[in-house]
Amino acid sequence: MYSRIIGTGSYLPAQAVTNYDLEKMVETSHDWIVSRSGIHERHFAADNELTSDLALQASRKAIEMAGIAANDIDLIIVATTTPDQIFPSTACILQDKLGITSGGPAFDMQAVCGGFIYAMNTADMYIRAGQAKTVLVVGAEVLSRILDKNDRTTFVLFGDGAGAVVMQASATAGIVAAKLHADGSYRGMLQVAGNIRHGQIQGDPFIKMDGQAVFKFAVNKLADVVEELLEENKLSSSIIDWLVPHQANIRIMEATTKKLGLSMDNVVVTVAKHGNTSAASIPLALDVAVRDGRIKPGQHILLEAIGGGFTWGALLIRW
Repeated sequence: MYSRIIGTGSYLPAQAVTNYDLEKMVETSHDWIVSRSGIHERHFAADNELTSDLALQASRKAIEMAGIAANDIDLIIVATTTPDQIFPSTACILQDKLGITSGGPAFDMQAVCGGFIYAMNTADMYIRAGQAKTVLVVGAEVLSRILDKNDRTTFVLFGDGAGAVVMQASATAGIVAAKLHADGSYRGMLQVAGNIRHGQIQGDPFIKMDGQAVFKFAVNKLADVVEELLEENKLSSSIIDWLVPHQANIRIMEATTKKLGLSMDNVVVTVAKHGNTSAASIPLALDVAVRDGRIKPGQHILLEAIGGGFTWGALLIRW
């Protein structure tokens, strides 16, 4: 038993925030942001939009492409760092909003920017084990709510959005292989240290990042995990038709691609219009490439991501 992706979907909030808009809010410039990240704009959720609302829109599009009914879904996994509330899970809330009454399990997965790959690998294992047949996997974030408007090193980088895939049991392999890692000893390089205690926020509630340290760590670990995945499965990088990386920073993507001996012509890049949307970035980029026709049946697609934790991983798909 294997699993295949049969539908993709994505959603961006209506409010697009350009670098020129940010120039009016924080000490920065369009040129400074582009030179360091490749980002031109990002989207911020409206005050009344929750993570589950973004996830709902992306999920509906994925379900429509898959040609299934919502109630056919027997497992929901939502990768998010910004849940609607402490509990219940955003996945349970999404299940209700989709009108799913099948009673299948639903849970959130927290691996920050690595969350979507973690979630897809988990869904694949559920399907291979025969415990699920049709799985909805969503990456959704409203990172704008945990950004410090006075910190130009982080405020300009992140955005909100959601992406989703429907995975289904198949006789042929769609998810070919995956490799995941984590190392909590690096957690101080990228984190939101705050927590709620006795009804009060304790510590810093905003994203803090050591940008240079994260850059170096990301380039090395992303290249290493791809090489590890290929070597373990006796595959060559020449089989990769498209690389769909976490859309954190164009410089990280360029450096990683060069280290792997690949061409940027074969990399799906959406960071200029999306910014860093954490767990939503890969499914957002994947949906763009599927819908514009770049990704075609029979091609091999490599997903890779790294996020706070640190968590990182790669996943190879035969489309």
